[in-house]
Amino acid sequence: MPTSEISALSYEEARDELVRVVTELEQGSTTLEESIALWERGEALARRCEEWLIGAKARLDAARGGAAAGAAAGARSVSDTE
Repeated sequence: MPTSEISALSYEEARDELVRVVTELEQGSTTLEESIALWERGEALARRCEEWLIGAKARLDAARGGAAAGAAAGARSVSDTE
């Protein structure tokens, strides 16, 4: 699978493919060339998973920041009316 195809994978697809690659490498039944190709593919899949996780963390941080800002604004408006 070319790198461009890997970049189109969802987190779950990339993770499942990475598990398959690792399992195949652990079996040790591939040639050196095949093992190197699998390793490179595994690295690309791991990077894709990391991209998804970084993006998910950023979304969570933004949601938490928005919720915290909203709560602070709500607290200020309550104290302003008292």
